[in-house]
Amino acid sequence: MKNNIYTNSKRDRFVQKGTQRTNNVLKSLKVLGNCANKNIYEYNKDDIDKIFNTIKEVVSETKAKFSFRKDKEFKL
Repeated sequence: MKNNIYTNSKRDRFVQKGTQRTNNVLKSLKVLGNCANKNIYEYNKDDIDKIFNTIKEVVSETKAKFSFRKDKEFKL
C-alpha cells in the first residue's frame, strides 16, 4: 500500500508530521547551541536574552494553537 497523505488517517499524518517537525526543531536548537562556543563567536547577555525570549514567545504562540478552547457564550 502506498504511504501518502491520502491513505493515512488524520492521526497517522499528525504523528508522522509532528515527529518529523519536532525532530527538526530539536536539531535546530542543538545547532543553535553550537553558537555558545566563545572561541568562535562573540555575544553578550542581551543577545542571548533576545534569542531565547523570542523562542519562548513563538513556542507559547504555537502551543496556544493546540489548546482546546471552550466556546464561551457571547453576551452584550
